[in-house]
Amino acid sequence: MNRRTFFELSALAGGVTLTGCNEKPAPPAPPPVKKEAAPASELAPFEFDEITVANLQQAMESGRFTARAIAEQYLSRIDAVDKNGPTINSIIELNPDALSIADTLDSERKSNKLRGPLHGIPILIKDNIDTSDRMSTSAGSLALQGSIAAKDSFVAERLRAAGAVILGKTNLSEWANFRSTHSVSGWSGRGGQTRNPYVLDRNPCGSSSGTGAAISANLCAIGVGTETDGSIVCPSSMNGLVGIKPTVGLISRSGIIPISHTQDTAGPMARTVRDAAILLSALAGVDPRDSVTAASDGKSQPDYTKFLDESGLKGARIGIARKFFGFNAAVDRLMENCIKAMKQEGAIIIDPTDLPSHGKYNDTEFEAMLYEFKAGLNAYLGSLPKSAKVHSLADVIAFNAKERAAEMPYFGQEILMDAQKKGSLKDKAYLDALANNRKLSRDEGIDAVFAKYKVDAIVGPTAGTPWVTDWINGDHESGGCPTPAAVAGYPHITVPAGYIFGLPVGISFFGTAWSEPTLLKIAYGFEQATKSRNAPKFQKTVDFG
Repeated sequence: MNRRTFFELSALAGGVTLTGCNEKPAPPAPPPVKKEAAPASELAPFEFDEITVANLQQAMESGRFTARAIAEQYLSRIDAVDKNGPTINSIIELNPDALSIADTLDSERKSNKLRGPLHGIPILIKDNIDTSDRMSTSAGSLALQGSIAAKDSFVAERLRAAGAVILGKTNLSEWANFRSTHSVSGWSGRGGQTRNPYVLDRNPCGSSSGTGAAISANLCAIGVGTETDGSIVCPSSMNGLVGIKPTVGLISRSGIIPISHTQDTAGPMARTVRDAAILLSALAGVDPRDSVTAASDGKSQPDYTKFLDESGLKGARIGIARKFFGFNAAVDRLMENCIKAMKQEGAIIIDPTDLPSHGKYNDTEFEAMLYEFKAGLNAYLGSLPKSAKVHSLADVIAFNAKERAAEMPYFGQEILMDAQKKGSLKDKAYLDALANNRKLSRDEGIDAVFAKYKVDAIVGPTAGTPWVTDWINGDHESGGCPTPAAVAGYPHITVPAGYIFGLPVGISFFGTAWSEPTLLKIAYGFEQATKSRNAPKFQKTVDFG
């Protein structure tokens, strides 16, 4: 395994420690008063730490491991790390059929029937993605505990066809973090609180928090998250991962508990760009159950790894969205180091390239989401069997009120109640909000920047550093750039950029519709030039020494 090289420098008065982007260290400032370091959990070495999909395939091809043995190793590690020891609490349910699935795939391998690069590879998926097996699909809510899907989601179908072993489902921010204005990311009534594996008292970010924490902690090879606005890229950034939020329509949403049919998508979360590209290749495709995917016909790629190029930054025109900077001086300093690294690799930096519509559609984005959530959730819940506990958004609100002690011990359900008040998708208020969102995020947003500056990608900080999990006051998000690509339905890739006091920070590359090949080329070039990913050490709290 290639281990990253990194630099340390004193970025600000007070000795803020940054690592990443391969710059030589500056002379350090006098350190602050030394505090006792939080001891890392004493865990036995794990053979699969930071292992890649290709490494696992090589191990199976050589006969050193079988798919069953690999699954057993991960299940053992989940017991040691997720349920005991550091207790990340990232996995909400394990698949009781995982080992038998692995056995079938091992038999196929012996018969030289390989399904592709994911054959026998364990994967974790978010608990809002339907699987027609013995696992629930609950969105983290006790209202759906025990709800078994009648049919696989498109995502699950594609994973099974590719030969992946669905090892289990990950915890999430309940209802994909669309329940309360004071929510705590990574908490659900069914799953409890997921913790950040880098620093355990910090938050993993939502709503794909469980997938982010689990894959970062090496509890599985790769994972699938879902995003409406930031829910793949934020947990990827705050857990030191690569995350891909693809163009809406590249991956079907059929069988995924919805928020917004104009913004929702599933996407890969992995420790490397290559592994994320392998997973994206398996997930992309047209699905008659999701009409939006028809637009991807002729635009999706059967193998996204062919676009990976170590020299992917050379000659690339990179636009810097400066208005997403400035929320944290240490994050700014880290981003500047990354921009320097891209220049050194031959990138052409166009600075600034701010979006003309920056910050102008936040209210209408939320308005449209409320309408779409009510319509989409009612359709999903209405399709459940009569034996289900809930069949509508109104039923969910009533269930939460009845089960207040278990479902609302820390925060309420204001967003659910606001959505319930909305009318149909024919309402003028909804149609006006949707038209405004599309105009400002596309025509007067990303598309306008690409037309004016002829850039290949727009860059900004994905998010801030992980905040301390706070069940009293809720989340403390500080900044980041997920919204433009989310509202536009355009692709967005985040890559590890470095660390601030050991806390991960990601850098974002986003672009126009169906530009995943270009973004992957650039993101891979950046990853290979900087190698910023470092495995978590499960510290109890931040070591300011």
